[in-house]
Amino acid sequence: MSEKMVKNREEYTLDGSVDRRGRPAIRSKYGSWNAGILLLVNQGLATLAFFGVGVNLVLFLTRVMEQDNASAANSVSKWTGTVYLFSLLGAFLSDSYWGRYKTCAVFQLIFVIGLASLSLSSYLFLLRPAGCGDEKNPCGPHSTLHVSLFYVSIYLIALGNGGYQPTIATFGSDQFDEDHPKESRSKVAFFSYFYLALNLGSLFSNTFLGYYEDKGVWAIGFWASTGSATLALILFLLGTPIYRHFTPKGNPFSRFCQVLIAAARKWTVAVPFNDDELYEVRGSDLADNGARKILHTDGFKFLDRAAVVSERDEAKEAKSKSGRNPWRLCSVTQVEEVKCILRLLPIWLCTIPYSVVFTQMTSLFVEQGAAMKTTVAGFHVPPASMSSFDILSVASFIFIYRRAIDPAVARLRKSGSLTELERMGVGLLIAIAAMLSAGGVEHLRLRHARPDCPGCPGSSGLSIFWQVPQYVLIGASEVFMYVGQLEFFNAQAPDGLKSFGSALSMTSISLGNYVSSLIVTVVMKVSTADDMPGWIPRNLNEGRLDMFYYLLAALTAADFAVYVVCARWYKYTRFEERSGRGNIGDDHLLV
Repeated sequence: MSEKMVKNREEYTLDGSVDRRGRPAIRSKYGSWNAGILLLVNQGLATLAFFGVGVNLVLFLTRVMEQDNASAANSVSKWTGTVYLFSLLGAFLSDSYWGRYKTCAVFQLIFVIGLASLSLSSYLFLLRPAGCGDEKNPCGPHSTLHVSLFYVSIYLIALGNGGYQPTIATFGSDQFDEDHPKESRSKVAFFSYFYLALNLGSLFSNTFLGYYEDKGVWAIGFWASTGSATLALILFLLGTPIYRHFTPKGNPFSRFCQVLIAAARKWTVAVPFNDDELYEVRGSDLADNGARKILHTDGFKFLDRAAVVSERDEAKEAKSKSGRNPWRLCSVTQVEEVKCILRLLPIWLCTIPYSVVFTQMTSLFVEQGAAMKTTVAGFHVPPASMSSFDILSVASFIFIYRRAIDPAVARLRKSGSLTELERMGVGLLIAIAAMLSAGGVEHLRLRHARPDCPGCPGSSGLSIFWQVPQYVLIGASEVFMYVGQLEFFNAQAPDGLKSFGSALSMTSISLGNYVSSLIVTVVMKVSTADDMPGWIPRNLNEGRLDMFYYLLAALTAADFAVYVVCARWYKYTRFEERSGRGNIGDDHLLV
């Protein structure tokens, strides 16, 4: 009988995941790499669709919508920032009410609608006169209605992709049981492969689609993106029977506010020296946190007052039929949930300047490439397609890190492999090198401007392939920063806020784009004084883009110094084992 009980217990996942009918998930039938691979393909196709629009959006704005370089770079930064800002909405709905599966499905549908709308509006209204939109034939003026339709379309794309991205990352990691030795390793590996799928998906966009869009064949590129997003949605829905799920945990914002208000109400109450005297819930009452307690920590002691059981709390609980009032008394786990978020914020803020560097790939790197020699043996190299070197760098460094760097570091260090925080720090250092490289290339580009026409746009004789090092360095930095960031925020976020943890990664990119837009605006304001053309004019040969890159390198270096302090201060969140772990099989045996 005991052997049968052990065998039956092992059939079920240990982390509390369920199937689509709410029953405990059977390990052999649901989740694992069967579902994980399907979600990686879904991510690759959706990314192909997104970058089919995003990678050349700056050129679409200058050639079709008639914006200048600085305005187009700002527009792209704001749009990209909005994409990732919508990730907070997706994370909130996912963690609180809809669950991750429904959130992914709904936002992918919005994504498809936005792409279809952009494809139609471009084909019918924006690409006029016929044949316009390439480097030599800019399009004519557009009506307010057509411009409005364009912006509605691209912001529907921003909403759909933004709400979907953090949720699909967390939903993919849900397919692996972190309490199972083998699957816990697969869960860590999934984030690396997820970021690899994201980059491989954009490879097609940056090469084939980028080439045709650079030639002015915008409608075909947008329709290809629409088809890819539609196929991604269909594949996602086909996997419905094999996914593992986690039940939404309720509104995290209200839980956060309850701790703050309860602590404020007990401002004069003394916190006991013994942690065991603080209030903690038991058993099924832990449902709001995925049936896991978070161990008490010493930081942010003022919040511990929310878990102090006063005489007034005991009296009110005795009189009340509904039990404790969560706005007066919170559990240690609920208090620690708030502490987790507060500890993550300084680390998160330090990742924003890195995202300022990262966003240059889709804006100023493209404009810099367009001002260089783009023909090789008679073949025109689209400036946006140079980001393919970033993708190849990401793919290479993911395998180099996992197969070479990580094992080597583990052998050399007594403490083992690099932590997520250490990897993020390495990413910042490589980002500084990328900006120095970009600045050096721009300095050379200016020196190779045509002597007979130094003021002509795109007149530099320096080959566009001089940009390769800066793209390769950005790719290497992403492997350390963004993969480490995804793992770190997902692992450190409380169980009821896993999608929020992934959204933190996305929103750092969002704010990075907004900060980039702000820096460009300030730089242009200062550098255009006294009738000067500024650092980033329409004609880059008259500007000093190299100085802008050096400025970003200096800002990132300062951010690295602050990051080191914050990383040394950070204390990792510790969880207790899940209540009822391993008992699911016994319950079903009795049934």
